[in-house]
Amino acid sequence: MIDTHCHLTHKRFAGEADAVVARARDAGLRACLTIGTGVEDARRGAEIRARHPDFVACAAGIDPFTAHAKGPAFDDELMGLRWLLEAGGFVALGEFGLDYHYDLDSRPVQSERFSRQLDLASELKLPVVIHVRDAHEDAAGILASHPGTRGVIHSFTGGPREAKRYLDLGLHLGFNGIVTFPSASDVRDAARPAPRDRILLETDSPYLAPVPFRGKRCEPAHVSHTLAKLAEVRGESPEALAAATTGNATDLFGIIGLRP
Repeated sequence: MIDTHCHLTHKRFAGEADAVVARARDAGLRACLTIGTGVEDARRGAEIRARHPDFVACAAGIDPFTAHAKGPAFDDELMGLRWLLEAGGFVALGEFGLDYHYDLDSRPVQSERFSRQLDLASELKLPVVIHVRDAHEDAAGILASHPGTRGVIHSFTGGPREAKRYLDLGLHLGFNGIVTFPSASDVRDAARPAPRDRILLETDSPYLAPVPFRGKRCEPAHVSHTLAKLAEVRGESPEALAAATTGNATDLFGIIGLRP
């Protein structure tokens, strides 16, 4: 298995990142992708990668919360992101996107920042990790205006209609502990018919711990519970789905061979 979205730099893992990685290895993971939310956070992720180069890969982007916090300094942050990515060592640009759930920046401002990062990813030929919350219609529209974008809708929360639109645009869907929540029937309905070659596993740890860890801190090692539920929903064996999603992750992010 590969956890394609975790936050090893999060304060809830402070002083424990190496132990979290060790538990992920023991749980049978092949690799994990730690996501940088801003330039400084991405640099901290790279420090963890340097300690675990056979297991940890890194992405870097400016998520809606960091973009909001930067305010008028967003342009400087975007330039810093460019320099960081041009230096190499990052397998994707992300996470970034739209979040209409919280009172962040206006929708036009979020859309403009979303588009600029999509343009940067295209220029640097990097796949993207997209954050979408309560904004599927606008996100799909912006992505449609950037044809050829490769990447994943991380922590997918839509239903079959939203899934089809993203899939038609050539994107992957990232499923995490939400698929195990009793209330997430729409997500399961979307996961059931999704093409096997477009599915990725993730945790979004330390958030969204799957059942039976709901309400506790999530870790990459917990991805096996998401795998089990996803396989059940799709009527597949966990082993077959693990192999398929691992192949999808390595093809998209180019992290094959991190661990023999």
